Amino acid sequence: MPPTGDSAVTHRPPARAAGDDPPVPRRAGPPQPDDPAALKVVPVRHPWRWVGIVVTAVLLAQFAHGLLTNPAWQWGVFARFFTNATILQAVWVTLQLTVYGTALGFVLGLVLALMRLSASPFLRWVAFGYVWAFRSIPLIVQLLFWFNLAYLYKRLDFGIPFGPGFFHFDTMGLVGAMGAAVLGLALHQAAYAAEIVRAGVQAVDAGQLEAAAALGLPRLRRLRRIVLPQAMRSILPNATNEVISLFKGTSIVSVMAIGELFYQVQVIYGRNGQVVPLLMVATAWYILLTTVLSVLQHYVERHYAKGAAR
Repeated sequence: MPPTGDSAVTHRPPARAAGDDPPVPRRAGPPQPDDPAALKVVPVRHPWRWVGIVVTAVLLAQFAHGLLTNPAWQWGVFARFFTNATILQAVWVTLQLTVYGTALGFVLGLVLALMRLSASPFLRWVAFGYVWAFRSIPLIVQLLFWFNLAYLYKRLDFGIPFGPGFFHFDTMGLVGAMGAAVLGLALHQAAYAAEIVRAGVQAVDAGQLEAAAALGLPRLRRLRRIVLPQAMRSILPNATNEVISLFKGTSIVSVMAIGELFYQVQVIYGRNGQVVPLLMVATAWYILLTTVLSVLQHYVERHYAKGAAR
């Protein structure tokens, strides 16, 4: 006997809210052609991509095979000179030129960038003239100019401008070959560093500077604590490229007979005639040290990217 009264429980479908679409009844039987479940999913094929991969892999394999099996590379001579004392000393000179040129160049570049961002038209034009001049003159010309500074100025006087000098000294021993190389590399690097720093500073949102100024932060603190940490995210990749270019560009100081890496390699293969393996020694050192710089760039960039959406 079915229950009646309060004990009776009636099973009704859940009430449908106003505006809901009516449920679609499921079709019985096999799926219809217009049913999404009946569609066959086919992955996108990239035949030309695989052709490119195969061709590239074959070319790389041929290149590696030629490096290992061609006796003209003379890998035995390469191994003998790679850690030669003369080569290691030349690598150290190259690193010194790079470090000094980079440090002095970016310090001066920061000053020039601030001058270009200054409200003073005179400072802006002076900085622009410096950047224009040193980017226009080839680096080898600048190096030879500083190397022959004593030919243009026999002595330097210190005293009242356009007036009498109190003391002076000769310039013959003032700038040697190494000093001229560092000076030329640093002044040349400063022109490019100024534009890199200026672009990085201008990439920082101006609203943050306005907010910091409204809070009463001094201008120097705004620059040091707000602008530069954010600008470094834009500065670092370009700055690293410049440092690597300077590192390889130190080979140009060989015109002043400075014992850097490329100059010493030239001296050695000029004596023994082993041109190719000695050039590979220089190439391997350049690749090794450039790789180290790239790894350092990665970690420095990761440090300055903290808190930023990547």
